[in-house]
Amino acid sequence: MSFYTDIIRPNPLFASTTRVADLGLLEPVTRAAVQQIILDAASQGIKLMVFETYRSQERQTELFNQGASKLRNVGVHHFGLACDLVKDVNGEPSWKGDFGFLKDLAEDNGLIWGGDWGNDTIVHSFVDSDHVQRINVADQARLFDVSWYPDADYEPVIV
Repeated sequence: MSFYTDIIRPNPLFASTTRVADLGLLEPVTRAAVQQIILDAASQGIKLMVFETYRSQERQTELFNQGASKLRNVGVHHFGLACDLVKDVNGEPSWKGDFGFLKDLAEDNGLIWGGDWGNDTIVHSFVDSDHVQRINVADQARLFDVSWYPDADYEPVIV
């Protein structure tokens, strides 16, 4: 069993079309890393807020149809292994300015930053600079087909 099958699938938000920012829907290692990133950013004078944790396929379809996402199929968010962190400006989410600071914070906490997907030696066609995740891009296919789920000891390889 996994966090996905035990916690996420039976959750009432599983097919939600609304944005979910519930830290309880991040698997425990990912949740702890995200919480530490928020603390580390605060120590640098950057206030962050959790914008989205879990995302259903239904919400992803809506975002794609609205042109708000380039991805038709839901990704790592659906499995409790990704989080979008945005700047908190007077209690409101902000995407203004550079999010490059998330790279070091993510890597220092065992996560991959969506600005370079764990490999800053290549130019990526898709950049998601407010996104962090606890899975290598190379492992996503087996996650998506639900044949594998990372255990607590899994560490994504960052190139």
